[in-house]
Amino acid sequence: EAAALRERVAASSDMEAALSDEASKRSDCPSSTNGGRLKPFQRGDLERAFEAAAFRLAVGELSPVVETAAGFHVVLRRS
Repeated sequence: EAAALRERVAASSDMEAALSDEASKRSDCPSSTNGGRLKPFQRGDLERAFEAAAFRLAVGELSPVVETAAGFHVVLRRS
């Protein structure tokens, strides 16, 4: 299911809006009320697997599905 979600977002002409919509509908993270957007963070603030994926991305790039203890994630780097 996470892979299919990622593919829908990647195929969208507006990945940020598509990911925000999916996060609002599907995520149980507190960030879901903000469309899945996180506040800026530094290395060491979040789980390693999530950070590794996020910091590896170029601005505007979408990550593969990332699994952490909290669940499955798709990261879109905005800045």
